[in-house]
Amino acid sequence: MSRTVLYDYWRSSASYRLRIALNLAEIGYTTVPVDLVKGESKSPDHLARNPQGFVPVLEIDGLRLTQSLAILDYLDETRALGLLPQDTGQRALARALAHSVAVDVHPVCNLQVAKHATALSGGAPDMPKAWMQHFIRPGLQAFEVLLGGFEQAPFCTGDTPGLADICLMPQLYNARRWEAEFSDLPRICAVEAACTEHPAFAAAHPDQAA
Repeated sequence: MSRTVLYDYWRSSASYRLRIALNLAEIGYTTVPVDLVKGESKSPDHLARNPQGFVPVLEIDGLRLTQSLAILDYLDETRALGLLPQDTGQRALARALAHSVAVDVHPVCNLQVAKHATALSGGAPDMPKAWMQHFIRPGLQAFEVLLGGFEQAPFCTGDTPGLADICLMPQLYNARRWEAEFSDLPRICAVEAACTEHPAFAAAHPDQAA
């Protein structure tokens, strides 16, 4: 069987998601760092792996996969991770919960966008923190409300980690980094506590990957 390789940047939210999922699946992998700050994601070698110039890229099962949400679906389907509820309606709600962060908040808060916004602002002294806080805090407030569609449990949608938890934890890392307040959101804080204690999440934390 071919080895599994993750092209990764330690602070990338999308890469963080995959580290969690690979740990949950107990898949051993080799990490190849791609330094976003140094622009390595736009190098010819990396563009040959992913024409979008993004991380992560995962080589697994003889495939080269991009886009973290698509890769999470692949891992869930091939490794039976149970990242989504069995009920069709609950699955749709769980995907919406995860996507509220991964599709709506994360893209406008990634490094490339924040750097461009800072440049357009003329290098305003409160950038990019003000930019990040403007999007992260409302996104987490909405996530807290959406959690009300599920019974209180250790994790977002049940007793085991799911897609929403995998998407939430990297965003909470960013919230702390940019001082976006969420301590008044009790469901999110409870989920964070449960995930922090889980070995798959702990091993995937950027402090471990740096």
